[in-house]
Amino acid sequence: MKKPKIAFICVHNSCRSQIAEALGKHLASDVFESYSAGTEIKPQINQDAVRLMKKLYDIDMEQNQYSKLIKDIPEPDIAISMGCDVGCPFIGRPFDDDWKLSDPTGKSDEEFEKVIDEIKEKILLMKQKIIVNKV
Repeated sequence: MKKPKIAFICVHNSCRSQIAEALGKHLASDVFESYSAGTEIKPQINQDAVRLMKKLYDIDMEQNQYSKLIKDIPEPDIAISMGCDVGCPFIGRPFDDDWKLSDPTGKSDEEFEKVIDEIKEKILLMKQKIIVNKV
């Protein structure tokens, strides 16, 4: 069975979507392929996200990830909006889900870790749903 491609989309592809891509690869690469992208890009991944993902999961997001535009990733089977508090990205099709996550940029490590935990839980739920439904 071909693994579905899941795209995690934010406007800037520098924080939440990057965390989701990293956790998707770390926790669910046996079930789905994870990509992240945005409608705009930043010169680097959010450094607090990089630091905390290294601390919490020993994942170096800067090793294999960078800020990408939607046109730079394969067409996804499932497109997830990370949340529109910064602005809603337009990707040329409806999103399959909106995770409504707050952007932790500029906030405390505690706030960042809450968002990272929320993303982890949503990744694990999605993995289970795909396994059960054989999507």
